[in-house]
Amino acid sequence: MTSHDVVDFVRCQTGEKAGHLGTLDPAAAGLLVVALGPATRLSRYLMTHDKSYRAEITFGLATDTGDAEGQITATGEVAHLTAPEVAAALAALTGELLLPVPVYSAVKDHGRPLHRRMRAGEAPEAPERTMHLSRWELLDFHPGPPARALTDLDCAAGTYVRSLAVALAARLGTQAYLSFLVRTRVGLLRLERALTLEEIAAAGDRNAVRELLLPAVEALGDLPTVTASDEQAARVRHGNSLLLPPLAFPTPPGELACILDARGELLSVARVGVLPEGYELQPETVLE
Repeated sequence: MTSHDVVDFVRCQTGEKAGHLGTLDPAAAGLLVVALGPATRLSRYLMTHDKSYRAEITFGLATDTGDAEGQITATGEVAHLTAPEVAAALAALTGELLLPVPVYSAVKDHGRPLHRRMRAGEAPEAPERTMHLSRWELLDFHPGPPARALTDLDCAAGTYVRSLAVALAARLGTQAYLSFLVRTRVGLLRLERALTLEEIAAAGDRNAVRELLLPAVEALGDLPTVTASDEQAARVRHGNSLLLPPLAFPTPPGELACILDARGELLSVARVGVLPEGYELQPETVLE
């Protein structure tokens, strides 16, 4: 299934507007965050969250897509690979990396997605993109041929794990492709709390499905929160700022904060400012 297929399924089950907060390749598995109703307005804040993956890398073969969906384009020696060597190469590839994006990707080149240009018989040059890894660890290694490494990684948004697999192979003097990928985390949301489509379907009617939803504020749990009174909440709903006394809010000016209503539900994402009389939380996005 594509990410769009999943969104269509959730929309049909809930009867509400839905949207995903960061696509997941059809060949990959794992966590796809879907927002419903007003929560779809939060996409601009959540699309940039860091992500975690469990990735299997197969050494000795390269494919034109960089994953198991493609055709084999090259082979390489793997007899020299050992678990310590692979672990050291993974650690060396953390930090900020400038790597080519996969040619079979949605990145646009001359106004058209690269994958469409490739399937049209063209040969576009893959642009480079800065990708950031904070952690890449070896969980298990099976010598080859073909050799396989099971890994866990934490990365910034916009990172292509297929590109990482190619870079890892180059560092080890061989070829490789991404043979399996599971997304395990998006920001503070983790795979173990996710629902399968079967579980959503089994919930029955639309009201029962809505009971399964996580509160929107949980997706922004890394932001500070403040609870508005009923009178303040009414003003915030109309886009008016929330004023707080000095020393009541430690978040630096220019940062984001969540305004909650008296029920603890997310009312607005606001930008923090400083006035002579205290702090000002100016709503950027209002959910109600």
